[in-house]
Amino acid sequence: MTTAELYTKGAQVWVHHTELVWQGAELTKDFKPGDKEMHLETEDDRETIVKKIKSDEDLPPLRNPDILVGQNDLTSLSYLHEPAVLYNLQVRFLQNNAIYTYCGIVLVAINPYEQLPLYGNEMVMAYTGQDMGQMDPHIYAVAEEAFRQMQRDEKNQSIIVSGESGAGKTVSAKYAMRYFATVGGSSDDMEASIEQRVLASNPIMEAIGNAKTIRNDNSSRFGKYIQIGFNRNYTIIGASMRTYLLEKSRIVFQAENERTYHVFYQLCAAADLPEFEDFCLSDPMNFNYTNQGGDPIIKDLDDLEEFHNTRQAMSLLGFADNVQQEIFRILAALLHLGNIEVDENSKDSEKCYIDPENPHLYAVAELLGVDMNQFRKWMCNRKITAAHQVIEKPLRNSEAMHGRDALAKFLYGQLFDWIVSKINTVLTPTTKENSFIGVLDIYGFEVFEVNSFEQFCI
Repeated sequence: MTTAELYTKGAQVWVHHTELVWQGAELTKDFKPGDKEMHLETEDDRETIVKKIKSDEDLPPLRNPDILVGQNDLTSLSYLHEPAVLYNLQVRFLQNNAIYTYCGIVLVAINPYEQLPLYGNEMVMAYTGQDMGQMDPHIYAVAEEAFRQMQRDEKNQSIIVSGESGAGKTVSAKYAMRYFATVGGSSDDMEASIEQRVLASNPIMEAIGNAKTIRNDNSSRFGKYIQIGFNRNYTIIGASMRTYLLEKSRIVFQAENERTYHVFYQLCAAADLPEFEDFCLSDPMNFNYTNQGGDPIIKDLDDLEEFHNTRQAMSLLGFADNVQQEIFRILAALLHLGNIEVDENSKDSEKCYIDPENPHLYAVAELLGVDMNQFRKWMCNRKITAAHQVIEKPLRNSEAMHGRDALAKFLYGQLFDWIVSKINTVLTPTTKENSFIGVLDIYGFEVFEVNSFEQFCI
């Protein structure tokens, strides 16, 4: 039987819809090979449709039998095409309250945008030792499969977490790491601290690399690959991290209703702490690099509490108090840097001018430990070396502002890389690694009205 012969009266198909994307329809007349028209009636509004058929490519996708709808593995469907996949996921999510669905060895996850009671230790124990197909789809099932294959086949494993921005990749990667830390843990206190340190890297990386976007309140703005090392007893002995494409442009620009990196708002929330008195910090709406989105508040999130969590994680990973203070000092300097206004020279439009009485200029110089006059000078000028001659060339207002933002992005990028290297130094295994499992949390793709260079690279 050819595909065209399946389109008989009463056959159920999918047709395009301007708002719903796809909607169900039913053939009202037999369609025979060679016919140029197909007569349909939609399910919801009983609208009559006459669809032009020029070739087999114009045939509408056939629907799966009702008995197959809601399957926990998409490969069980008779027809595996776009509307069938979307409808099956919709039924599982809305009717079965299931956010996970298999597609063979691939786990499809729908972000519910709320906390669900699916990730406790009792759930870890339930999936431990179970085959992937024996239990309901879950990120723990994928993690368990990787862990068992590493043990059984003595081969390194990797889990790739991909999807568009806001799909929940970072959370999925975090739960996979938590699973490995639990099943690959040790009863020895020394070894146990290693698993705690591996997990402690999460709040630090989220603070310096995650931000609120219009799609996600905790969107990861960089790609991350974590390699978790195991010994011959398959106990965690350490980890290492590689990062990709940090969105540095977010330091100096945020779209409406978005934020820059969480750590800046955490630091502003902690402005009243005595150790930060010299930082001259205040509400994030008072700083150009944190107020552009217009809404610095995230619902149900306490930035001060998150700041304490970040510091606690840093302490657990061996960041000394004075080192933490220097990190926050640099971050505070970046906030003040964004508030340095560069004005046009009233006598020469080819030159620019920074008010020496600007309090933010003084704050940046003090926090970074540089000479204020020299800093002010080189914010407004550049040095050109030609042959054996050195020339100082004044900058226009726009050039100086671009230079200010470029300096902010450079400093933050260097600080980010240094923190990652420090974490890797602490987590690097001290004994020989027998095998590893890699977790790749790749950057989410998205399309904005104004797209950054980093987004173009993706």
